[in-house]
Amino acid sequence: MGLSLLRSSTFVSPFSKPNHQLPPRSHKPFKLRCSVAEGPTISASKIDGGESSIADCVIVGGGFSGLCIAQALAKDRIGGNISTVVRDGYLWEEGPNSFQPSDPILTMAVDSGLKDDLVLGDPDAPRFVLWDGILRPVPAKPIDLPFFDLMSIGGKLRAGFGAIGIRPPPPGHEESVEEFVRHNLGAEVFERLIEPFCSGVYAGDPSKLSMKAAFGRVWKLEEIGGSIIGGTFQTIQERNKTPKPPRDPLGRNVKLSWKLSNITKLGSGGYSLTYETPEGIVSLQSRSVVMAIPSHVASNLLHPLSAAAADALIQFYYPPVAQGIETLGTIYSSSLFPNRAPPGRVLLLNYIGGATNPGILSKTEGELVEAFSVGHLDLLDTAKTALRDSGFHGLFLGGNYVSGVALGRCVEGAYKAAAEVEEFLSNYAYN
Repeated sequence: MGLSLLRSSTFVSPFSKPNHQLPPRSHKPFKLRCSVAEGPTISASKIDGGESSIADCVIVGGGFSGLCIAQALAKDRIGGNISTVVRDGYLWEEGPNSFQPSDPILTMAVDSGLKDDLVLGDPDAPRFVLWDGILRPVPAKPIDLPFFDLMSIGGKLRAGFGAIGIRPPPPGHEESVEEFVRHNLGAEVFERLIEPFCSGVYAGDPSKLSMKAAFGRVWKLEEIGGSIIGGTFQTIQERNKTPKPPRDPLGRNVKLSWKLSNITKLGSGGYSLTYETPEGIVSLQSRSVVMAIPSHVASNLLHPLSAAAADALIQFYYPPVAQGIETLGTIYSSSLFPNRAPPGRVLLLNYIGGATNPGILSKTEGELVEAFSVGHLDLLDTAKTALRDSGFHGLFLGGNYVSGVALGRCVEGAYKAAAEVEEFLSNYAYN
């Protein structure tokens, strides 16, 4: 298991009692503590130099999802695919360039002490789509739609009627992104707006990307409201009733350069995790484990526990991100954010490769982007069901292949995973 794939980090939530299974309890409040390490193993070793103990939760993987899960659990902590490069006066992102400021991700930023470091993009920065050899501006506001020359009048009317529910009925099976957009908004919206966006963000083929997995929020609008517009109004009403997530600072108990080599189930409950560390082999015991690592890495580690779960995880498709030709999209980074280029210079970020050009660059040199093909959620359910039916309670799957690749989706997925862990740990008594 390559260290470069894991960005080796693992979170460990230590518990300061001797190793033994605790009796069930009623829902008594408890506080989780987290630290980060690299690689899991299970055996009663000392945590942070203390006496032998059992952890509440080990989070395997120190990428963005793993960090967010740890913070959501700890509240009492190094970046995965997120990497910022500063070179020769330029500053650019080699992972996500920006994020939508949803409540969960802003809460995570404030809790991490990054409130004053947030940099807002220029809201007036235009977006363009290349069509018929011409860069055409994308409408920034609804009032701009009548002047949008990328779509015909017929295409605009088809999109408008479809958005309010006047369109063919759903096909009755899991839809790809292309199928969903075509039947809800029409061919022009798909071909001239959605297809370029899909290629840029997911580097994938929209005819194979699962709408429910890749764009679950939009897919849900039709489910709950009967149409995209109806679902939007209902979502706004529900959002006003939803309480904001709690805020609590994140600690700094982090273990770096620990590589998980083995995970086994304990007969008395919980898991044993074995790590290769700079100090040698280290073993930990934990009541619960979150595998917030790429699906193929999780597959290798989980195969001795559940071949069915491992077989499902290995089938997820990661299209390689290529370089050199076939630009999928371009971001004028120095026009969107300040201090991205030296005076008198500009910085453009070109996105290339993807499912349409999978062989341009070998996987060993490029980053990998999760593509949510049709059937993705079925495979995920198969893996989770296989673990549950085999009795591996307290073993959770996390990461962008579970939640989605956008930063906001990763944060939301982290809160969900943390809630599942807390619910599981509520069966233990804490004195």
